[in-house]
Amino acid sequence: MLHWFRTLHLRLVRTLPLRLVSSAQLPTDYGEFEIHVFERAIGHEAHVALVRGELGGGENVMTRVHSSCVTGDILHSARCDCGQQLESAMRQIADEGRGVLLYLDQEGRGIGLANKIRAYALQDQGCDTVEANERLGFPADARDYRVALQMLRALGVRSMRLLSNNPNKLAGVTGEGVSVSERLPIEILATATTARYLKTKKDKLGHVLTSV
Repeated sequence: MLHWFRTLHLRLVRTLPLRLVSSAQLPTDYGEFEIHVFERAIGHEAHVALVRGELGGGENVMTRVHSSCVTGDILHSARCDCGQQLESAMRQIADEGRGVLLYLDQEGRGIGLANKIRAYALQDQGCDTVEANERLGFPADARDYRVALQMLRALGVRSMRLLSNNPNKLAGVTGEGVSVSERLPIEILATATTARYLKTKKDKLGHVLTSV
């Protein structure tokens, strides 16, 4: 019941208006970006947009919609491919000279960091990533991409060349004047520690992957 209430609360919060609260220049190892932080009037979520170059009319903008992964993006966990996907996306957008990377505050496919680590413990006992989330009382994927749509519209993006292997993400970021003109694969080769994780994403979540 408590997990159900938390999920309902998240869904309600995610329907609230999003506002741009701060912007600055951000030099990175991959070149110069603009960083924009979006927040809701209620809640503690902070979503980030990195913008490279001039977006012009917002057509065919190379875009990555990336959900936060403290373990992979920051701590370089070898349980997932998230950190490598983030680095690859930043590099490709920088090389393109024009693009957007959205970094969404949706840890653990939307269940939060503490629950994600609880799911890791269940995976240590034999569950795959989907089974672990479901045993904790959550959907296999609790992310909501409406926030991404709002951010893209605020940035003036009208169509994207989307860096993603996830068909559900394509559907989630389409609508309200925003479309996907092309899907660009962003596949990281499987390793001994990521093979089962990637196979679960392919078999149970429908990700387009060829290395597993």
